[in-house]
Amino acid sequence: MSYSAPKGTFDLLPHIIAPEEQWRLISRWQWLEGLIGELTHLYGYREVRTPIFEQTDLFVRSAGGSSDVVSKEMFTFLDRAGRSMSLRPEGTAAVMRALLEERLQNTPFNKFFYIEPMFRYDRPQAGRYRQHHQFGVEVVGSRSPCVEAEALDLLYRLLARIGLKEPVVCLNSLGDAAARTTYLEALKNYLKPHLASLSEDSRLRFEKNPLRILDSKDATDREILKGAPLILDFLSSASMKHLERLESLLGQAQIPYTRTPHLVRGLDYYTETVFEVVAGELGAQNSVLGGGRYDGLSRALGGPDLPAFGYGMGLERLLQMAEKAGTEFPAAPASLALLFPIGEENEATCFALAGEARSRGIAVELCLGKNKLAAGIETADLLKTRYIIFVGDKERTSEVAECREMATKRVFSLPFKELWDRLKENQ
Repeated sequence: MSYSAPKGTFDLLPHIIAPEEQWRLISRWQWLEGLIGELTHLYGYREVRTPIFEQTDLFVRSAGGSSDVVSKEMFTFLDRAGRSMSLRPEGTAAVMRALLEERLQNTPFNKFFYIEPMFRYDRPQAGRYRQHHQFGVEVVGSRSPCVEAEALDLLYRLLARIGLKEPVVCLNSLGDAAARTTYLEALKNYLKPHLASLSEDSRLRFEKNPLRILDSKDATDREILKGAPLILDFLSSASMKHLERLESLLGQAQIPYTRTPHLVRGLDYYTETVFEVVAGELGAQNSVLGGGRYDGLSRALGGPDLPAFGYGMGLERLLQMAEKAGTEFPAAPASLALLFPIGEENEATCFALAGEARSRGIAVELCLGKNKLAAGIETADLLKTRYIIFVGDKERTSEVAECREMATKRVFSLPFKELWDRLKENQ
């Protein structure tokens, strides 16, 4: 019997793989995660890690039972006690649950980020996987549009660093509760005459969550929606002022943006500001990520009234975009040398030399199980080490190693006691 990775999942590997899948090289993930860590530190975000599964009801209450995530895409199971659990489909609800459970809402550092796997039972395609990895930020405790602008500034710097050219922030506001109630009534009145022509998904959403119809990708739905009322026309003066202040701050930061009146998000917890980032250079699938404000989520989960804002993006998508943009990724870190014992009797000597190198902070590799010198050279070439060091009976007895510089093929000898100091000097 042979096994393969489950559909919609993949392995990350340290070795060269097919050119079209270079994004699966672990060194590129480490580079991106390091870049995220560097930028989030500059902006004062602190990392959180939550369990990969939670009580199913957490996601039902947060995302909404009618959302595609809950109704179609969650990996849900009963634990041994008969409780319904689900693999985490998104990060926001879990972060909010942790904040409320640990009573962190009154601490001054409620700016969080995470890099964690998410799970959605979806049709696998480029950039979308059943297990994917998401970078997200969540800011809890402020209603200021400056919080949103700062988070988007972080995002824009990240996209620039990975080589994405001219991404644009598409902005909309869902308004406060009163505005949404009035707007939803107007939207339903507009859609009623067209109900029979709407897609099946939109007809189901008509009663449960008509706002989500605006997110439909169905061509007929999109045509019908062209004449639909705009929520921007229903906003309170406070909501419109909030949106205008955010736009002013984005302009100040030189972040391109555009108002997009039909923009909504796929989860029910969003309020006020919602956004999506698009990049024309990506072609038809030009959406990069999205997010928004979710001021009502804390109360929905049994907590106090806490304003919040956040977004999430897939690391797979980011790396694929970086490759398409022609980003030059740094080479994977390589060890200084490969130690090659000629015969089992010389393995202990190489083991001792490796231990001495590592105690000095020098990365080295041991080549074990190879008998031919050519195999050792091939291994050093694969590992990109600068040197290969041969230790046979003669070298062990004389305590003088034979060294070969891989790039120049130059061969030279060094006493064991000088080996690491001399090689490190030449780095």
